[in-house]
Amino acid sequence: MFRWPALPVALVIAALAAGPADAASKTPRKSADKGELSYKWTDEHGVVHYGDHVPPEYAKSERAVLNADGVVIRRLEAEKTPEQRAADELRNRDVEARRQHDRFLLTTYTSVRDIEALRDQRLEQIVGQSNAARQYLDSLNTRLSGLQAKAQLYKPYNSDGTARRMPDDLAADLVRTVSELRAQNNILLSKQQEHAGVARQFQADIERFADLQSGRAERY
Repeated sequence: MFRWPALPVALVIAALAAGPADAASKTPRKSADKGELSYKWTDEHGVVHYGDHVPPEYAKSERAVLNADGVVIRRLEAEKTPEQRAADELRNRDVEARRQHDRFLLTTYTSVRDIEALRDQRLEQIVGQSNAARQYLDSLNTRLSGLQAKAQLYKPYNSDGTARRMPDDLAADLVRTVSELRAQNNILLSKQQEHAGVARQFQADIERFADLQSGRAERY
């Protein structure tokens, strides 16, 4: 009968002592207690480690929980930076806002024509407000022309040595009229921008509603 040659006792002892110690940090340890858990993590050099606890310096890094058989049963994400948490929060708010808007579209309208009717109504209101602002601007310009004509009779617009100083009430009226003209011009500009913005928003709602109803778009 064939017999394996006997190994020197010293080599056997060395193998038993060195083997488990070299592999301890690179392979999961199986415990006699089948309910015991171990952890797996990667250090800053990319080396994977296993152990019955995670060192404090890696407690905030991504890690995995393994059962006694070395199978990953849960993953623990790395702790996020304040910037990452803020970005996640912003993204979650955006998704929730889109979800709420989808619900609004589907529960408020029954067809694209409903949205178009409301759009036309809103745009008509803005056009009416813009026309009123233009009419007021016309009256202010007429008033300013009259005030400027009066101001020509007084200093400093009249170079005649006999010309009197402009009355305070006329000067104040000129300042108020110019100021109101500037304000109304800003209002008219804002109404024009509002008209364009409302038209864009309703067009986006029409397209989204049509996609949701047809099933072409995924709901948030």
